[in-house]
Amino acid sequence: MWIITGATGFIGSQFVRLLNEAGHEDILMVDYIPPSQRVKTTQNLLFKEFVHADDFLKNLSKYMSAKWVIHMGANSSTIESNWETLKKQNLDYSKTLWSWCTENKIGFVYASSAATYGGGEKGYSDQTPPQELKTLNLYGESKRLFDLWALEQASNHKSPPHWWGLKFFNVYGPGEFHKESMASLVYKSFFQISKTGQLTLFKSHDDKYKDGEQKRDFVYVKDITRWIKELIDKRPPSQILNMGFGKARTWLDLAQVTFKALEKKSVIHFIDIPLHIREQYQYFTEANMNQWAKLQLSSPQWPIEKAVPDYIQNYLIPEFKNLEELP
Repeated sequence: MWIITGATGFIGSQFVRLLNEAGHEDILMVDYIPPSQRVKTTQNLLFKEFVHADDFLKNLSKYMSAKWVIHMGANSSTIESNWETLKKQNLDYSKTLWSWCTENKIGFVYASSAATYGGGEKGYSDQTPPQELKTLNLYGESKRLFDLWALEQASNHKSPPHWWGLKFFNVYGPGEFHKESMASLVYKSFFQISKTGQLTLFKSHDDKYKDGEQKRDFVYVKDITRWIKELIDKRPPSQILNMGFGKARTWLDLAQVTFKALEKKSVIHFIDIPLHIREQYQYFTEANMNQWAKLQLSSPQWPIEKAVPDYIQNYLIPEFKNLEELP
């Protein structure tokens, strides 16, 4: 049995879809939100059972036949201000699952985050010890603290037989319908351009960057899910690993590809970054993928020039055929 937490969310649901394509249906989906409330995300998924996240934790003894736990469930809001909520969902829950997997010799894959790198003062290498990193928000801190705890457990030989913590960078693609303010620029711009014919981007408040030339490491969800399965199949040494494309691109790059995919003329307006997030705003992120390459794992297959048209033309346009349906 495969256990997927956050299974009706973004990466979780897409990993279930990949498992289905590989012929796997013996899947336990775990989440706080049931499939019936996330139909767009979970439509046509095949699985054995859905369990509410709290009930799952109370009844772990029922699922000892599992071979792998893919722990994608978390509070992923970068603006969450309630530390107790983040501690419960991103630290305590994860620690319980790690310990259970350790005791029962079950493989464990969990979602860390590029938010652990903060402003990037120490760079973006997955070989940098978590204790050296300084985060910009409570979400990033919750992920950093779990990475630190996981490494301490592993150093004391208290870890699952195989485990990997995955530092996701700017993931986008099918399955993010429910993420609202946390959804990708591609998703948001699809609706904005379709409705108004133009796109709004943040100005730069850093003299080193022109408006729209702030950079992010954009990585397509199809690369992410394929890589998770590749780790499980090849089983390199357990560790924390970056998951990004490995090359930063500007917001303007992403915007231009999106306009082209929609066959629209590029019209972009710039607005100030809101004051309440300006101090936390990142001007550059880029995953250092050297360790991934050393492990002889596969390169990304979806640059934005290929991924954005795939996402828009094969998923978003068919899903929202009429402008009246746009949120």
